[in-house]
This record gives sequence, structure tokens and C-alpha cells, in this order.
Amino acid sequence: MGTIPRVREASYVGDFVIKIRFTDDVEGDINLEEDLEGEIFEPLKDASYFRQFIVHPELHTLTWPNGADFAPEYLYQKVKRAA
Repeated sequence: MGTIPRVREASYVGDFVIKIRFTDDVEGDINLEEDLEGEIFEPLKDASYFRQFIVHPELHTLTWPNGADFAPEYLYQKVKRAA
């Protein structure tokens, strides 16, 4: 089995789109608007809150102040599909 992808850096593009780069240099823009389902993701539907993500230094994925996050494997697959 392969290693778990790690997010190296991410930046806000606009709307619900984030430019993301992984430690293996795979990168691309992903739109997360359709993925904001469920109670934990509800606050992220506010664009100003959505922009408050960070790349968590230990989890190596996108996280938000309310504890919402996406599995790095999921984000990696979204980038690969968008390419």
C-alpha cells in the first residue's frame, strides 16, 4: 500500500476553490462546494469562513477553526481527477 498523501501548501482561489499542492508535487485547483454536506461543514458554506482554512502541521490536510477537515487521500483524488 502507498503512503498517505500530505498537503504541502494551499491557497484560496475564489468561491469554494482551493489551489492545493502535495509533498509529491501533485497540484491543482479543487472545488469543494459540493462536498460541504453535514453539520460540521455547514459553517464552511459561508465564503468568509471557508477562507479560514489552514494546512494543519500534524494532519497534513486542510482544516478549519471548527474542526472540519477533509482526508488528504480524498483531496489528492480530487486533484488527480481534475487534472
